[in-house]
Amino acid sequence: MASSKAVKITWLGHATVLVETAKGTTVLIDPFIEHNPKYPKGFALPEKIDYVLLTHGHGDHVGDAAPLAKKTGATVVAMVELAEFISKQGVEKTIGMNLGGTVQLGDVAATMVEAKHSSGAQDSTGTHYVGVAAGFVLTPEDGPALYHAGDTTVFGDMRLIGELYQPEIAMLPIGGHYTMGPREAAVAVQYLGARTILPIHWGTWPLLAGTPKELAGYVAPGVDVVEWEPGDSF
Repeated sequence: MASSKAVKITWLGHATVLVETAKGTTVLIDPFIEHNPKYPKGFALPEKIDYVLLTHGHGDHVGDAAPLAKKTGATVVAMVELAEFISKQGVEKTIGMNLGGTVQLGDVAATMVEAKHSSGAQDSTGTHYVGVAAGFVLTPEDGPALYHAGDTTVFGDMRLIGELYQPEIAMLPIGGHYTMGPREAAVAVQYLGARTILPIHWGTWPLLAGTPKELAGYVAPGVDVVEWEPGDSF
């Protein structure tokens, strides 16, 4: 798998992605570890995790956020209502934000952008409103702009994400059923203008049947769809 001196992206199954910059900032997106059937066996997270980013409140995206943040001292960054929900679980450091906002996380600027998906969070007392679903554009000082779409279908305003932030690398869900599948994701690629696609949210369970190979058959020439497996780094 190709590597970059500026940024390292490791897929940990489902929508969980670890981003490490050249300057040492470590960002973990949507940590789903303990009950993730595709989490790579034997993979050890770095001892230092600076930030945990959450795209929405579903358990397969936030399930390990609170215990991981409490263990590592990481700051959790999420939609303002979701950040409050996480803080009530004993997480001391959170940053609540909203669509269109940008926060500086070490040498990475993180911008929260729109997604089209539901976002209720569940605990022992029931289901809670934790704001709307979102995605993130990450812009390291010494690297390309990265887009993690979270869970979403394709939507027309992805063109604005492309126009405003010009992501070179896009992490897009392709499994189908709960998110867009390969056909819809190919339109998202067109709207975004990204040239390298890292497919996520596929293969975790049989329902998530979309594959990188299928997506590659839909996209325009010159777009690189990376056929990675959990544990691979780009």
